[in-house]
Amino acid sequence: MDAILIQILNGLDKGGAYALIALGLTLAFGTLGIVNFAHGALFMLGAFSAVSVQQLLTISKRVKDESITFFDAYKEIPYLEIWWGDTGRMIIDYAVPISILVVIPFMLLVGVLMERGLIKHFYKRTHADQILVTFGLAIVLQELVKAYFGANPIPTPAPAVVSGSAPVGALFGLGEDLVYPWWRLIYLLASGVVIFAVFAFLKYTTFGMVVRAGMADRETVGLLGINVQRRFTIVFGLAAVVAGVAGALYAPILPPDYHMGMDFLVLSFVVVVVGGMGSLEGAVAAGFLLGILQSFASMNEVKSILPGIDQIIIYLVAVVILLVRPRGLMGREGVMED
Repeated sequence: MDAILIQILNGLDKGGAYALIALGLTLAFGTLGIVNFAHGALFMLGAFSAVSVQQLLTISKRVKDESITFFDAYKEIPYLEIWWGDTGRMIIDYAVPISILVVIPFMLLVGVLMERGLIKHFYKRTHADQILVTFGLAIVLQELVKAYFGANPIPTPAPAVVSGSAPVGALFGLGEDLVYPWWRLIYLLASGVVIFAVFAFLKYTTFGMVVRAGMADRETVGLLGINVQRRFTIVFGLAAVVAGVAGALYAPILPPDYHMGMDFLVLSFVVVVVGGMGSLEGAVAAGFLLGILQSFASMNEVKSILPGIDQIIIYLVAVVILLVRPRGLMGREGVMED
């Protein structure tokens, strides 16, 4: 039972990341009909936004180390610590949560500029053209990040208060020895909050209702005098925000590097296809489902019977589902069935 619970938590943790990225991909496809291969790069930009905030908060001054008296020694002390003491140290410690306040407006701006500057010119082009241009944009962003931050992963620690592990075993009556990292639980909770916020925004706000109507029948909504395109541009920006927030929160779990966006992009596109192109509910359900399956496939007991199954389980499931149901689990009729 201990191993099963841990694998479920691991699967939900991975599934949260897959679901958030797939949710943004589905928003872009459902509203604009764009296959955005640069979406993984937006996830990476969110992670490196957290890195940038941490580096900004830890800008240091070189001062003499008074604890060493027999020769001159110097050490680096962050300006925030010099100015505000314990308060400054606490601000530095909470760099990742603070970075969310930067990521949201930054990624919204990036998403709007991307849609207005590039994506809008490919609405009526084939999906192959869309894939090529957005994939090229992803490579450009990836190389820019590599040039500035370097090729090595950059550790971005979570706040010290949640750097340990939670006694999940005691919570489920399985013993006090069963623990799970606090930040992974926080990430899972945050994923749920973001997913709920996106669905609530689309379902219960006037803006969201118009967007959903435009997704179903764009021409009719336009005839009512509503500027659907402007709303879709904002939705594309919100999709970028979802990816960016997912990346920033994932930084303490997986130290950001320049190719992390590509690593998640391929898996997330599989999630979108399995859930059903254009289905937000399907993207979320498939994300968590495939995350759990991948987690259980990574168990040593399973890999001893089927070596390498953890690397291909997601693709095997995708093949089976698409053979049985080409539109995906919750896809709209006619999508990917031509």
